[in-house]
Amino acid sequence: MSQLLRRHPDFRLLWCGEIAGKFGASVTGVAMPLIAVSELRASTFDVGLLTAAAWAPWLLIGLPVGAWVDRLPRRPIMLTAAAVSLVVFACVPVAASCGWLSTGLLLVAALVTGTAAVFFQTAYSAYLPSVVAPADQAEGNAKLQGGASAAQIAGQGSGGLVAQLAGAVNGMYVNAATFLLSLLCLAGIRYREPPTARAVRRPNALLGEVGEGLRLIGADPWFRTLALFAAASNLALMGYQSIRVVFLVRSVGLASGVVGALIAVASTGGVAGAFVARRVADRIGTARATLLFELGLTTFALLIPLTFGGAGTVAFVVGGFCVSAGVVAGNVIKAGFQQRYCPPELLGRLTASTAFLSYGTIPLGALLGGALGTGVGLRAAMWITTAGIPLAALVLFFSPVRRVRDLPGSRPARGGPARCETVATGRGSAGAA
Repeated sequence: MSQLLRRHPDFRLLWCGEIAGKFGASVTGVAMPLIAVSELRASTFDVGLLTAAAWAPWLLIGLPVGAWVDRLPRRPIMLTAAAVSLVVFACVPVAASCGWLSTGLLLVAALVTGTAAVFFQTAYSAYLPSVVAPADQAEGNAKLQGGASAAQIAGQGSGGLVAQLAGAVNGMYVNAATFLLSLLCLAGIRYREPPTARAVRRPNALLGEVGEGLRLIGADPWFRTLALFAAASNLALMGYQSIRVVFLVRSVGLASGVVGALIAVASTGGVAGAFVARRVADRIGTARATLLFELGLTTFALLIPLTFGGAGTVAFVVGGFCVSAGVVAGNVIKAGFQQRYCPPELLGRLTASTAFLSYGTIPLGALLGGALGTGVGLRAAMWITTAGIPLAALVLFFSPVRRVRDLPGSRPARGGPARCETVATGRGSAGAA
């Protein structure tokens, strides 16, 4: 266990709560499509629609949630969101036992838990820097990213295994249990936010606060570049992820348990990415490392459509491993930059505005994947969507990121130049996911 996890009980609880939630979400990411495919005989487009429903709330309420989070204490928001997810996921297998399971019910469950995720993630991103001291935020950032990646690996493998042994519907019980653990961990955190974090603003100021977050991104070349890249990248990533289970089951001919295992093994790249991100950034600079991870490694996504049965599954593992490593490593660096560069009082609005622009393309990507899989076939759809992953990184290549060694270390005063230095690469630096 790292020094930070050993000596900081509140961070340890936050870390445990976060990875429990990520584990459960990963179980659902495999189990929910398997329920639709194996139990309800859903079409490829229906599976894409199911994924889109889970992410649609970022488009619908993502912007005002950022302003609300800046007005309210963050921990109660996270507790409420975890409780809602717990109840909804527990209701899915109960409904199935009563004969009420349908694609419509799964869509409602995905939409409600997706809404809870918007509140949780926005509050979590703004809450972390207040729990961990600036000198520890870089280490905390890497620990959370690495822990989340490990939880996703275990969850994806477990989702397929549970589906194979006990049925895909029972995977929802596992997910409900993880949100219960997350709820208990968050409830045990002793830190309480200062009164300034709970300052009440006039209700008619909401639109102005939402606009302030969007203007912050639009006016700053660094925020603007990263937000545009995230939007393009997520469109392609979700395009292929929304149909990968259907692709592996129907085109490659794999069993449910094997599908979960392959996705889990490919996702180990996330742990590797979290492990090497700060080390590579120290050596070559944060901006150069971002290009290496987000453009160089993700090019291997083009191996994924080459997957076939038997030894051909190695193509899926290698391609998925490199994509996971590149995405997670890039997230470690970008999260540290954003937390350090953004004024603390605007962090909730920045998080929500960035999420609106970047996560907002996820449901569109899911619909695109489902539509392509239906219209041109699953393998052709995988070629189109995986090719989009490295192409999205060209946004970074043709931006100020390519012209510097390091991302800026602090936001300049209005009209002044940014100061560039290494960001979030050691114990003495600041930044958190």
